[in-house]
Amino acid sequence: MADGVCIHTSYFSAVIFVGYAGQFGWNFGVASTWIGLGNAFIGSLLAWVVLGRRTRLMTQKLDSRTMPDFFELRFGKKTLKTFASVIVFVFLIPYTASLFNGLSRLFTMAFPGVDYAVCVIVMAILTGIYVIVGGYMATAVNDFIQGIIMLIGIVAVIFSVLNQHGGLTGSLIELAKEVATTPDGKEFAGGFASFLGPDPFFLLVVVLLTSLGTWGLPQMVGKFYAIKDETAVRKGTIISTVFAIVVAGGCYFIGGFGRIFTTQEVVSAQGFDAIVPIMLEGLPDLLIAVVLILVLSASMSTLSSLVLTSGSTITLDLIGPAMGTKMTEKKKMLIMRIMIAIFIVISAVIAIVQAKSKVVFIAQLMGVSWGALAGAFLAPFLYGLFWKKATRAAVYTSFVCGVAISVVQLVKSLTGFAFGVGLLDDVLFKTSLHSGVAAMLLGLVLVPIVSMLTQKSKPDGVDAMFECYDEKVVSLAKESLGD
Repeated sequence: MADGVCIHTSYFSAVIFVGYAGQFGWNFGVASTWIGLGNAFIGSLLAWVVLGRRTRLMTQKLDSRTMPDFFELRFGKKTLKTFASVIVFVFLIPYTASLFNGLSRLFTMAFPGVDYAVCVIVMAILTGIYVIVGGYMATAVNDFIQGIIMLIGIVAVIFSVLNQHGGLTGSLIELAKEVATTPDGKEFAGGFASFLGPDPFFLLVVVLLTSLGTWGLPQMVGKFYAIKDETAVRKGTIISTVFAIVVAGGCYFIGGFGRIFTTQEVVSAQGFDAIVPIMLEGLPDLLIAVVLILVLSASMSTLSSLVLTSGSTITLDLIGPAMGTKMTEKKKMLIMRIMIAIFIVISAVIAIVQAKSKVVFIAQLMGVSWGALAGAFLAPFLYGLFWKKATRAAVYTSFVCGVAISVVQLVKSLTGFAFGVGLLDDVLFKTSLHSGVAAMLLGLVLVPIVSMLTQKSKPDGVDAMFECYDEKVVSLAKESLGD
């Protein structure tokens, strides 16, 4: 059971509870619950069904330990691993920074006298100690406990927050009084209490990025590498899906009521990231403590997953091969810890600068990270598992496009420039979330097209790799009826 729960404690964190729940709850009302359900059924259930067995079989066949390692071994090119390692290290930084941001905002809400920057620094130090001293075993054991805390905590918080406005019915009545505005400028009475909210297209964009996008995140796919047997697949599929329904669905559901707790003026002044902390201010001290434990548990799990993924990737896939036989296991661990520390420091600095300058909100920071990672990796990883004809040229194309689109979006967000083309400004690059989904979908289209045009760059020995799927196994009659 622990394996199933730890799968999603590495995803649900302060970013979801504070950043995404606040912003998307404000934008969509209770319809934001669809995001949590998408996370459960697309990002969890479908991911296990589609990727689980094949990832485990192929990675064992290739003896790959990380996603960059997979790209080198599957497509027969060492530079693919180098390119992928750099992408992982660079673009997991804004993800981690957004976590520090969200977690610190909650602590400054609970302890008004403590400066935000101090909270970020303390969280960074705790993360470093937790990961560097505790290592992989600490994260594996604690993930299960943290998952249980999250399940209980989110249910308690939902009931307590809604009771401030007369329970679920009273809260929905209050929310229905808020007038929404559709993308074409029309007023939508009761829009925030409606089935799909005032902007269904943007809702779909968010669902795709936060659900399908996880299929291309190294720290999320890594869970399939350790599958032991068929029983683990069944348990992981069921437990992680139920966990996602309760925790992700609960986070987005409660965020949907943000408009009855604060005003547009306050949000304009303090940002979307302040919505959830404002909602929690009216709770008793005991429940605020529960929330802090809930989010801290989730965030420490996610932070450990992120820094371990980044540190191990840059060490095993980039520095290690460069040093060759000179790198002993002791030296490898030392370098990994140094890289983890560097990663944490950079992320903490970005979190502090971001909050002080209010350049982007948590959701935008996450969008840049997810857009680059999912845009670069999702398509080549998926086709690499299922299609023998995928080529090295197609993988390079996906890497370049995913990173380029995210970098353009980041520059656009920071400078405010416009392309002057409606499709680009109003759809593809409207936000980092739109561009992230565009990068993913473009990769899914480009990889097969480029592959068919560049069959000369198809790696050798692909048929032998795919033999791992055809190996016969013997199972008990109670597990399989046979032919």
